[in-house]
Amino acid sequence: MTFLDGHDAMGKEFQVEPQDLEGIEGVGALNVLKRGLNASPELKAGVSLTALMALAVAGGKLLVPLTIKEVLDRGITTNGVNVNSVLLFSLAAMFLSIAGMVLGKATYYRLAKTAENVLMGLRIRTFEHLHKLSIADHVEARKGAHTARVTSDVETLTQFAQWGAIAWIINSIQIFAVLIIMFIYSWHLSIVTLLVHAPLFPVLRWMQRKQLQAHDRVRSRVSDTLSVVSESIQGVDVVRSYGYRRKTRFKLHKAINDQYKEQMVAQKYFSFVLPITDIIGVAAIAAVVGVGVYWGPDWGVTSGELIAFVFLSNLLVMPISELGEVLNQTQTALAGWWKVLDVLDKEIEVKEPCEGLTLPGSPLDVKVEDVDFSYRTGGLVLNNINVYIPAGISVAVVGETGSGKTTFAKLLTRLADPTNGRILLNGKDLSEIDPDHRHRSIRMVPQDGFLFDTSVIENVRYGRNDAKRSDAEESIDALGLWSWVDQLPDGLETRVGERGESLSVGERQLVALARAQVADPGLLILDEATSAIDPETEQMLENTLERLAQGRTTVSIAHRISTAERSDLILVFDRGEIVEKGEHSDLIDSKGIYSKLYESWIGNTREL
Repeated sequence: MTFLDGHDAMGKEFQVEPQDLEGIEGVGALNVLKRGLNASPELKAGVSLTALMALAVAGGKLLVPLTIKEVLDRGITTNGVNVNSVLLFSLAAMFLSIAGMVLGKATYYRLAKTAENVLMGLRIRTFEHLHKLSIADHVEARKGAHTARVTSDVETLTQFAQWGAIAWIINSIQIFAVLIIMFIYSWHLSIVTLLVHAPLFPVLRWMQRKQLQAHDRVRSRVSDTLSVVSESIQGVDVVRSYGYRRKTRFKLHKAINDQYKEQMVAQKYFSFVLPITDIIGVAAIAAVVGVGVYWGPDWGVTSGELIAFVFLSNLLVMPISELGEVLNQTQTALAGWWKVLDVLDKEIEVKEPCEGLTLPGSPLDVKVEDVDFSYRTGGLVLNNINVYIPAGISVAVVGETGSGKTTFAKLLTRLADPTNGRILLNGKDLSEIDPDHRHRSIRMVPQDGFLFDTSVIENVRYGRNDAKRSDAEESIDALGLWSWVDQLPDGLETRVGERGESLSVGERQLVALARAQVADPGLLILDEATSAIDPETEQMLENTLERLAQGRTTVSIAHRISTAERSDLILVFDRGEIVEKGEHSDLIDSKGIYSKLYESWIGNTREL
């Protein structure tokens, strides 16, 4: 078994096992680059003009050796110095050099602008694609990994796109142009130059593969670090109250050290690039001078051509050395690009119809036919669900933790599509309904009541895309929340903080309920929106929630007795199946699972 060896920050040896090399290795840098270019149509805008400008800039760098050659061969002859020829060539070189500087500035600006457009487009497309993925994709992936895709992984392309890509274009053209001129001057010396440089290419190719694999692992470790950092910050209250600082610190240090070790493996290869290119470049110049002085006159090489050849060799060394440096940056960019492309390659399972069906602005009936659902890993979460929910009634979904209640609710909002079967709203397949109508007609209030870092009024307006301030105020009035709003420091303009942390848990739920009211949905889904609210606040909302439920279909994931007791229909889930359904009194008399749950609720209530 082979390993890549290195040392960590403490000087201890570490090893990277071969299985870590899987992934980008099987794709190859060229294929990643091709796929990346196809995923970035902004690169095609004005590419022909940009290429011509880059060609002109690369050609401008050849003016000095060409001028020197002409001055030596034509300006300085056996008859003396031809001052007019020297001045003519010198003035022409000066004029063309200034023009090249101006053109170079315009070319670099154009390339930099294109690079920024590419990054912006890639970041936007990745962000939009993530939001179109099924809940199965979000459940299976760590949140930090998704964050890394649209932040640090795209950021790896920034320096490459702004300078690395430009260097590849300019330097590649320069190398090609220098070789052409070299062969025009002397094919003998050109062969010598190529023979000296020949060993460099297989070495760079080998390093390129190793660097690409190493940087791919670095991007994975960056995702892990971001996940650990995000988790430790979001869970800071638990960490401090339960004394988990040492464990959290150890976990974070391990993630950082793993990232450090992978970075050092990647830099180990890069540390060889510059010395090798410099040594070979100097050797090439020495070979040209030695061979040119010894055999040049026999090959018809003039003194001007020989000196120009030395300058050309230097112009060949500089871009090759620079490309060796850019190679490391390119591997980092390709590794990040690969991670982003991996997200974009994920199939969007919840595909929206081109011309969807519409829903009425009235209570919706729900019919679930033979629905199964499973994540990509694990067994069935829902199995053979069949139920009809008439329009305008209230439904309580009950069951033990992990019985499939929340997954059922998410399917009703089409956060995912059933693995088998279908869901009908007013007789129309949920998957064929226009997304705008679906978003307005179906609203889910989650248990955590997520809020955005803005004011209360703006968070309420999120309930509908076109909601005005007056719509939000009417929603608050309908729920009878003005007495609570008046107690806030700045009323409706009170900022809620990140994730609503400036408000209590109960207050966040109040805002979430008001947001749902703004949409005026025909189907309201509540993941027990009042479960985290204190008794006083719950009592204040009970009557309002009942009024809110009138005129619309309401499905509640129930964790409390009161929610189940006042519902028109109760669905009892157990191990992903609906095992009982009916009214509260009938289910109590049946002495089944619901009856046992009810007795447990009553027992817990008495203990409290």
